[in-house]
Amino acid sequence: QVQLVESGGGLVQAGGALRLSCAASGRSFASDVMGWFRQAPGKERELVAAITWSTGSTRYADSVKGRFTISRDNTKNTVYLQMNSLKPEDTAVYYCAVDLSPIVLGVRPNNYDYWGQGTQVTVSS
Repeated sequence: QVQLVESGGGLVQAGGALRLSCAASGRSFASDVMGWFRQAPGKERELVAAITWSTGSTRYADSVKGRFTISRDNTKNTVYLQMNSLKPEDTAVYYCAVDLSPIVLGVRPNNYDYWGQGTQVTVSS
């Protein structure tokens, strides 16, 4: 059974940095796509970044380009989200998710099949 466990969230001041981790288990993810999403109160869940396990190809939301970096460690089955220059508007619950049959680096939540429990990121001004 696929399991995704996020860690690394917390409270940080604006301009600071955090690194989120997502440990994946339960199958080989070699052909899959991993995504980081976030959801702020009263807002829809949105894609922050996605990466292919096999090639490391990435895509980012415009709002985080140049500030966030998604990466993966295939030996540890772990995906990371390095978040720099954080802003109060980055405050949200962050989720990792896996697309088990990807065609493209999907941006919609319903492209993804399994989800982690989420980790809170709060950026104070």
